[in-house]
Amino acid sequence: MKARLLLFIMMMAGLGTYAQIEIPRTTNTAGVLKAEPESKSGFPLLKAEEPKESKYLRNDKPEKIDFRQTNKELITAGEVVEKKWKKDRDIKNAHKADQYLGDFTTGGKFVELYARDHEYVDGDKVSIIVNGVEIQSITLGAGYHPILVKLESGFNNIEFEALNQGTSGPNTAELKVLDEDGKLVTSKVWNLLTGAKASLIVVKK
Repeated sequence: MKARLLLFIMMMAGLGTYAQIEIPRTTNTAGVLKAEPESKSGFPLLKAEEPKESKYLRNDKPEKIDFRQTNKELITAGEVVEKKWKKDRDIKNAHKADQYLGDFTTGGKFVELYARDHEYVDGDKVSIIVNGVEIQSITLGAGYHPILVKLESGFNNIEFEALNQGTSGPNTAELKVLDEDGKLVTSKVWNLLTGAKASLIVVKK
């Protein structure tokens, strides 16, 4: 009986001593820290910081261009040249009067004339008149138009009368004259208003 009582007293004394041991407590009241998620390489993923807005950059976005509205203002280099040639030249007094292209002498039976519009091709038309008689009427193009003129003995008056001024005045042309042997005799240009003439005299020996 005494042995049991002694064992009971010793057990109670041991429990009392154990109950007096205090567990140290932390003063940290913050929440529980969560571990950063790890990448496949095993290192924590770093969250990129949002870029700070610079005070030197404008926030407003550039306005978009509506090409459907500005299409009329957009022109190619070819159109610029075309507009330049289509614009009428300044009318000079020389364009209103007849022009003399010169004269030369030949022993051949004919001469070859080659005429073309050396500026903007706009439908210039001329009538070729030899000694008062119209031999043909042509529309000047970019390439040379051949005209064969048979010569009479003595003076031969060859005239080019401007029938219009095309879409861009004046009536403009470049003329080359070759003799019977195909040799270039003369090369001239004219600028005529409608009704004006450019004349050339060929003297046949």
